[in-house]
Amino acid sequence: MIKIKIFPQNIYQMNTYLLHDETGEGVLIDAGNSSDEELQQIVDYTVQESIILKKLLNTHAHIDHVVGNDAIIKQFDVELYAHKAGLIFYKTVGEYGASLGIKIDHTHLPDVYIEDGDVIEFGNTKLKVLYTPGHADGSVCFYSEADGIVMVGDVLFQQSIGRTDLPTGDYDLLIDRIRTKLYTLPDDTDVYPGHGPSTRISYEKADNPFVRA
Repeated sequence: MIKIKIFPQNIYQMNTYLLHDETGEGVLIDAGNSSDEELQQIVDYTVQESIILKKLLNTHAHIDHVVGNDAIIKQFDVELYAHKAGLIFYKTVGEYGASLGIKIDHTHLPDVYIEDGDVIEFGNTKLKVLYTPGHADGSVCFYSEADGIVMVGDVLFQQSIGRTDLPTGDYDLLIDRIRTKLYTLPDDTDVYPGHGPSTRISYEKADNPFVRA
């Protein structure tokens, strides 16, 4: 059974998620830590809960989701998993970060490239990769069927959707992927977005003003 710890971090209050199960193994999804203090919050939690961090996963490579990658990789000696279509963001992270008010010199390139349908494992947990561009090229969601959860990055929010006015954004593609990749999941699937509170597939299908079932 997955346990989820949420760390709202950096100036955009991006949700960094630490998932772990009964084996003590865990993964970090989107390293939003932009200060020593924010990194320490994650470190302290892993010590408190005796968690062995096995992997770092990125839903996409916008600066607020990857600003802490280097620090996490150095601290925990983990590999970075991401979709290759987002590589341009990793290579231009400095200039892109500056445009959003976040200073970063560079960030670690992905060690392992993931594709739609891949399964990422840690402990007794399996996360299926869902490729969901539209907010950004390379955007993915991570779905655990056994636990009834999906980590969606900036694809879907409570009664909202991700921005499509940033580089590689595509409104029609985003709507299509929400309908075909997320709204096809069981209605009782809990949704954990990159910003703001969690929601549920059934709720968004009925009440999201941007895309209903």
